[in-house]
Amino acid sequence: MTTTINWLEETKKRQEELLATTQAFLRIKSVLDPETIQDGAPFGKGIREALDFAVDVCKESGMTIKDIDGYAAHAEFGAGEEIIGILSHVDVVPEGDGWSTPPYAAEIVDGKIVARGAIDDKGPTMAAIFAAKLVLELGLPLSKRVRLIFGTDEESSWQCVKRYFESEEMPTMGFTPDADFPLIYAEKGLTDLTLRQTSEAYRAQQLPAASRADARLVSFAAGLRMNMVPDKGQAILEPAGQTHEQLVERFQQYLKDSGMNGHAEEKDGRVALQMEGVSVHGMDPGKGVNAGTELIHFLRTLQLDERADQYTSFADRYLYRQHYGETIGIAHEDAEMGALTLNTGVLEYEADGDALFRVNIRYPHSVSYDQWSKILEERLQEAAFSLEVVEHLPPHRVDPKHPLVTTLQRVYTEQTGEEAGIIAIGGATYGRSLDVGVAFGPLFPGRPDSAHQRDEYILVEDLVKATAIYAQAIYELAK
Repeated sequence: MTTTINWLEETKKRQEELLATTQAFLRIKSVLDPETIQDGAPFGKGIREALDFAVDVCKESGMTIKDIDGYAAHAEFGAGEEIIGILSHVDVVPEGDGWSTPPYAAEIVDGKIVARGAIDDKGPTMAAIFAAKLVLELGLPLSKRVRLIFGTDEESSWQCVKRYFESEEMPTMGFTPDADFPLIYAEKGLTDLTLRQTSEAYRAQQLPAASRADARLVSFAAGLRMNMVPDKGQAILEPAGQTHEQLVERFQQYLKDSGMNGHAEEKDGRVALQMEGVSVHGMDPGKGVNAGTELIHFLRTLQLDERADQYTSFADRYLYRQHYGETIGIAHEDAEMGALTLNTGVLEYEADGDALFRVNIRYPHSVSYDQWSKILEERLQEAAFSLEVVEHLPPHRVDPKHPLVTTLQRVYTEQTGEEAGIIAIGGATYGRSLDVGVAFGPLFPGRPDSAHQRDEYILVEDLVKATAIYAQAIYELAK
């Protein structure tokens, strides 16, 4: 039967309506807003408005609606025991500055819809809604239910899906239109960890005092988020065996020799050292330059007080240019998902308070969390650090031979004429919220990813093409 339906042609008949509805959806500023949180709007007014908008489009098409206290909602049609789930989100990250058109105007410029959320994830959300509408309008016979699930908190803490699945049934299988084509079938485990040495734990070691220190480290700070490589680091030193001038001179010489960027200045009888790095996403830390660990590498050229000596020694041995956990003993290479990665995203040190590292570790399914975290804990004990788990998401993988994967591959190939390879990633998509879930589009191979950037956009042509792909996918999975 699919041979008689030209999915792209059917989508093009509805193109004007698809574009107008997508633009109206993008004009809603659906950013997390603590100021306007209330019952039924747990993430604020704008997100609630966007959720209502998406749900209303579905309701007008004849789908059955259910709202889960504003945390999430779903729209459903079809009949049967099994559910095909399509999971997307209506919230967006803040717009930031420097746009060439207003971020919520959703203007079409050079064949692109430009707006915050255009590619992540409101454009694709509307593509999925219109794909489902198309299947409904064609009156195609289905043996399963199709359920569009809308989350509201994907860009911050995923409370939406946690709350949703507390009360709602898990789809048999499904996909999220919030990543890349052809198809992402596997995602690494994701952990955010704090490695903390309290001043009590430090003192309990009873280390001997440093015999001759060039300086005392008063404080150290680098990085803002565990999943980003720090692009700025700062150390505040109190001169001891060396003068202000000597410390500044040594740092300047080090910058010259190493080719790094930074500066030093005297401040209130102390010396402030600033190091510059290059920030990238924590899933591939080797592509960036970690300002924090690079600055620590300089500090190791000085004689420091005994606590600073232990902190910098630990960091330099185990975290300096260690993107895969080699020296700390947790390196693991996986043919399918790639290597375990370690990103030291935040470094903090207070001479009289806590000394800590906040790290983001992503690991493939062929090594268990227990295996590598045990080794990590042993290393931490060397310097009286404790391990705190901030967040842990286990690896997610769908068997490449599963009908979900093979069906979506076939649909992609039929619609594009291109081979549908499958991808494993270090990031996290909503696909992992489903027991059997993958990420499927909307970004076509070779297209630049503008998500979270100024002038975020989706090409009109790609929005239409993705809608046609999703329509055939929904039908093939649910028929």
